Amino acid sequence: MCAHVLVAEDDEKQAELIRRSLLAEGHTATVVHDGAAALDAARRLRPDLVVLDLMLPVVDGFGVCRVLRGGEDPDIPVVMLTARAAEDDVLLGLELGADDYMTKPYSPRELMARIRTVLRRSGRGGSVRDDDPVVRAGGISVHPVRHEVRCDGKPVECTPAEFQILLAMAGEPDRVFSRRQLLQCTRGFDRASTERAVDVHIMNLRRKIEADPRRPVRLVTVFGVGYKLTGGRP
Repeated sequence: MCAHVLVAEDDEKQAELIRRSLLAEGHTATVVHDGAAALDAARRLRPDLVVLDLMLPVVDGFGVCRVLRGGEDPDIPVVMLTARAAEDDVLLGLELGADDYMTKPYSPRELMARIRTVLRRSGRGGSVRDDDPVVRAGGISVHPVRHEVRCDGKPVECTPAEFQILLAMAGEPDRVFSRRQLLQCTRGFDRASTERAVDVHIMNLRRKIEADPRRPVRLVTVFGVGYKLTGGRP
């Protein structure tokens, strides 16, 4: 079963753990860290399921769920995550239309099992399909299941670490990623990697997706912060 899952979690370590678990299950994942970004991503990407933390900044999880249920896709499955185990919180989440509810700390394996159950019950997701969501940013497209990258329609060969970096950045175009955040994307593929090694991955990716790697317009440096993949075409 393959699905596109939107993960709304303000704890970056938790979000990365969920993202990696989803990828290991064959799903694709887009990660956001506040409620407003979750609503924007849900509108743009139309995911198959939302993993929603309740304690989000800007708009909390209850607010996000309330808007989703009144939006263009009111039946989108929602799995809520929270450290708040009070019965009233659980009941409110379910009354707002959450399909499942897990309290922290939780087992990633149990979360994946809950997601499989909700997807099966909702009829969303499925085996690899022609309409599997492709993550796009400008002229870059990344197919997580087929492990394919295209730049302006032309195939691009990437190492596993490069692929994971590009997948994360394409999922949140124009977001600035620090070296440390991009390094987390390579864990499990490049265990000996350091933050400085991220610069090498970026340099290699630029050779593959930029017309002039010395003057990048797609994968650009934000000095003193990190890198971002621009969402518009160059």
